[in-house]
Amino acid sequence: MSSEINNSQKEEEVITRGFQRRPTKGQIIRCVLWCILCIAWVIWVGNPFLFIILPFIVDIYYTKFIPWTFWKKSKNKSVKKVMEWVDAIVFALVAVYFINTFFFQNYQIPTSSLEKSLLVGDYLFVSKMTYGPRIPNTPLSFPLAQHTLPIVNTKSYIDWPQWGYKRLKGFKDIERNDIVVFNFPAGDTVCTKIQNPDYYTLCYYNGGEKTILRNPGIFGEVIYRPVDRRENYVKRCIGLPGDTLQIIENQVFINSEKIANPKNMQLAYFVETNGTRFGEQNWEALGVNKDDRGVVDESGNMSSEDRPGEGKMLLEFLGFTPKANGRFNPIYKMPLTQEALEKAEKMSIVTKIVPEPGFMGGATYPLGYDENWTRANYGPIWIPKKGATIELTPDNYALYKRCIVNYEDNKMEVKDGRYFINGKETTSYTFMMDYYWMMGDNRDRSADSRSWGFVPEDHVVGSPVFVWLSLEKDKPMFKGGIRINRLFRCVTNL
Repeated sequence: MSSEINNSQKEEEVITRGFQRRPTKGQIIRCVLWCILCIAWVIWVGNPFLFIILPFIVDIYYTKFIPWTFWKKSKNKSVKKVMEWVDAIVFALVAVYFINTFFFQNYQIPTSSLEKSLLVGDYLFVSKMTYGPRIPNTPLSFPLAQHTLPIVNTKSYIDWPQWGYKRLKGFKDIERNDIVVFNFPAGDTVCTKIQNPDYYTLCYYNGGEKTILRNPGIFGEVIYRPVDRRENYVKRCIGLPGDTLQIIENQVFINSEKIANPKNMQLAYFVETNGTRFGEQNWEALGVNKDDRGVVDESGNMSSEDRPGEGKMLLEFLGFTPKANGRFNPIYKMPLTQEALEKAEKMSIVTKIVPEPGFMGGATYPLGYDENWTRANYGPIWIPKKGATIELTPDNYALYKRCIVNYEDNKMEVKDGRYFINGKETTSYTFMMDYYWMMGDNRDRSADSRSWGFVPEDHVVGSPVFVWLSLEKDKPMFKGGIRINRLFRCVTNL
């Protein structure tokens, strides 16, 4: 009898140590729900190895063989306090990781490429559900760090494992004139010491890839970044998959039809006065922020980078006449909306306004393409569409090589006028993804698709929903530093 009692007590102790206590209905329901979500997520990701997570979920909510909260029973107050913080931080990091990856994220506007629609200092709430969330290419990464950890200056992600491109169904497809957040396509390869301009532009202007690799002291280490670790850009979608786009004198045409310009679109102008200099009141009347205020000195030089005489030659080419002493009246270079341009034309001190010529925008995509394209006169160019097939020709090879090789992961060679993709000779190519054409509203101050080409669908991050904070860095915090009128404004209404 005594033996039976002892055995019964031992069994009870084993059960007590295993389950701690009988799970409640709530715990069972949570366990089942988390298991269902986990199974659905693993099926979506397409990696059966991730089913290894299931036993841990079951143990946390049901079996409790592993003492996950052992520290709560500790008599050492210091250990208990530290572990409370560790538990809270781990939970917060995991929650932030999943929220940022699949639901929404915060972004700040650093440059004026979308002025006056989105301003420098705007903080955006970006929905990843709008166009459908992507599974991460690099799932093992530190939350809130795009590619580099601050202070320690090391990668914020682990290269292995890497997952392929998959996206859940979103609420809508990208439409023309949508403002879109995306990963910078030309940011796949980066020189760590010079990241702007991009790697391909550096190679083009510095004698090729060998020059870059041989001079790490100047350019730094050359590294590759997965799609989801490339810099985040925000632009307006102008061209959709299958469109033929052309720009004539800054006017965009899609499939030979003129499209409406964004209401806040800006172009750059040279503005000459009668000798009176612009004051702060003039700049504010035209809505030009300090970063966009270009001043041409009296000798005609537009910046410290101009070689002597070049600025003067350009101004004379544009129709500005120097005075008898060879010097110019005050001339300013600035971006203006159509409304601001009309205001400038009515200013009594303004004597001449000349649009900035397109060739001042530098080289266009693809680099070295001998068509005399500029940012103001560009194309026509066809935007690739998933499933569409093109004939490979010398004329379109440069246009679509990056899509075929960099974005769709093929090896491509040209031998004796013949095209080889992955070692097989071919005369055509069928695209595997949709592509988009992105441009800034501040057209002459925007590095966009005219500079680096198409945006593949797997680079699309999400859609800005609203501005939750807007700071004017040129003004004191409580004297106009917070743009009250922009707080919680929907992006579609800006």
